[in-house]
Amino acid sequence: MSNYIPTIGLEVHVEIKSKSKLFSSSANAYGMATNTSVNVIDLGYPGTLPTLNKEVIRQALRACKVLNCDITRKMHFDRKNYFYPDNSKNYQITQNRTPIGTNGYVEIEVDGVKKKIGISDIHIEEDTCKSAHRGSVSLLDFNRAGVPLIEIVTTPSISNGKEAMAYLTKLKEMLFYANISDCKMEEGSMRCDANVSISKTDELGVRTETKNIGSIHNVGLAIEKEIERQEKVLETGGIIREETRRFDDKLGETILMRVKETGNDYRYFIEPDIPYLELTDEFINDSLKTLPLLPDELREKYSEIGLSSLQIEKLINNRPLNDYFLGLLEFKTNYVTAVNLLLSDISSYLNKHNKVITDTHLSYEKLVSVVDALEKGELSNKNVKDLIDSLMERDLTLDELKKEFNIKNITDDSFIKDIITKVIDNNTDSVNDYKNGHDRALKYLMGQVMKETKGAVNPKKASDMLCDALNK
Repeated sequence: MSNYIPTIGLEVHVEIKSKSKLFSSSANAYGMATNTSVNVIDLGYPGTLPTLNKEVIRQALRACKVLNCDITRKMHFDRKNYFYPDNSKNYQITQNRTPIGTNGYVEIEVDGVKKKIGISDIHIEEDTCKSAHRGSVSLLDFNRAGVPLIEIVTTPSISNGKEAMAYLTKLKEMLFYANISDCKMEEGSMRCDANVSISKTDELGVRTETKNIGSIHNVGLAIEKEIERQEKVLETGGIIREETRRFDDKLGETILMRVKETGNDYRYFIEPDIPYLELTDEFINDSLKTLPLLPDELREKYSEIGLSSLQIEKLINNRPLNDYFLGLLEFKTNYVTAVNLLLSDISSYLNKHNKVITDTHLSYEKLVSVVDALEKGELSNKNVKDLIDSLMERDLTLDELKKEFNIKNITDDSFIKDIITKVIDNNTDSVNDYKNGHDRALKYLMGQVMKETKGAVNPKKASDMLCDALNK
């Protein structure tokens, strides 16, 4: 066991959903042709002036609310001065002294233990352009220059890679459901830097920064590898330098990029081209009123209506299905049965055809009619499988489809009893196996009942009647 105490802080850059960039009218859209969404403001041409995007302020306020932060009502923007090829202006407009949000937290659970990860601040800033390296040549795509970001900075309250992964997973989930960002790390709309230090005392050690880690899994791995590296350095008499590193996922280790000459090598001053802001109660309240239910609120709501933990997590992990199910709650039906259908036959259809549920003809009314028919025994699971393509693709009611497919579900008790008697008489060996405690025999006999009725009998009703007959 290590004698060192790790201390970790994360800096997470999240691209905000908005139609345009932070300070210009250029489109904020991923996947456009290289250098087609850029203008003179993004490039910092002389004589150009930035204009603040109001929607970004609204989105940042929603992030503050979601992450339990205090909102800064009076604030300004700052210039962060530095030279780098991806920064044509030689400065970045950000918030240094007056971040829009402070003193927040995210609650996580790791190995059954709950913990609050503190958030020191949330600040708004513009993104730089994207570099692409081709051998000895570096290329620049300015489509990303000026894209609105929030940078979410934690307190040094994370103890290991598992906690970091839990925090990022929760953060991503909350921001995605709040419609603040799509949080696609593979597209760069959520990027993470990890600050790691170790010490044998309560006094913090010298920290290193590992930049732009590309996935939540790799964040956890990079942190653990950096802790191991620092331990080896100290145990062999070396010293930890304040430096910037990157994580090589192929080598499974952090790699030195550059040594920091000072702890803060930027020169900040108040941005002269953007006026001071004072947020009114009216503006804040208007910005927050459209917040949807967040995942933890959904978990509580779904648990109250009888969904299992597994059903809940599968729903929450599938945003289109979850949004559809939320609309279904306006209708009275058996929600557990509805979720089972959504997560089984309906999901299979959607995955097969690469569709989302809103691309289909499955209205709430149609799904409710299917659920109700299943509950009443007027429809079997096999019937649903047979009808699934038509239910999803055709603008016909369930009754119209049942008539077209000649579906007549068997509910007559005497008829079902005759079928069960026939199955028992023809399968004496399986009957004896069941009476001797072999549960598989019951499944076989039930299969024979379904075969005799061509799947047209209500399975639950038939199963209950079969068990009654066998136990006499």
